[in-house]
Formats: sequence, structure tokens, C-alpha cells
Amino acid sequence: MLSYGIEHGVLVITVDGDPGRDDRPVLAQAISDLVRAHRPAPVVIVLDEPAPGDAAVGVALQAHRLCGPLGVLVSVATHSAAARRILEAEADTDTHCTRLVVHARVDTAIAAAFAAAM
Repeated sequence: MLSYGIEHGVLVITVDGDPGRDDRPVLAQAISDLVRAHRPAPVVIVLDEPAPGDAAVGVALQAHRLCGPLGVLVSVATHSAAARRILEAEADTDTHCTRLVVHARVDTAIAAAFAAAM
């Protein structure tokens, strides 16, 4: 359900499939632990389903809310235009959070996160 790696100094977390409502807290905690362990590295969350479900999108939004106060840049990459629209509309605009950056391609998200961290 979750895999991760470091690419060009960017923590890339891939969510494979939709976690469902019951697994959402466990997945959010796993992402939280990874972000804290690799802080201050920027984070790219990859929603790897063609049409990610509400739970996967919700986990990405929750990770964004977590990372803002930590000063960690968060980006999300998904092929789904519908998911990108939801992420952009629902992203936390709290002054403690940086803007959530949403990309259609993983390579673009990683390159942008790397450039922003420099």
C-alpha cells in the first residue's frame, strides 16, 4: 500500500491503491513518521491509481496539513485530473502551511521539489 525512496534529495512516497477509510489513519501515521524521519527533505506523494479514491486524496491532504508547521514542502503527483482539482480546492490555506503543489507527472514533481529545496 505504501512505498518510499529518496530521489535527488526528495522523499518520494507512493500510495499504491486506495487505502479505504479504515486504513487511512494507519497510512497517515506511516507518512507522518517518514516525513519526520527525513525532515527537512521536501516530500512528493504519488497517488499511483488512475483514479485515486477519496481516502487516498484525504491522506495526501492530511500529510500537507502535517508538513506545513514542520516547514516541509509537500507536492502531490497524480495522473487523475479530477483528483488534482480536488487537491487544489481542498488544500489547507492556513498561514502555517506552504501551498500544496500538485503535478500530473512524478518526474516533474520531483524536479520542482528538488529545485525549490536548493
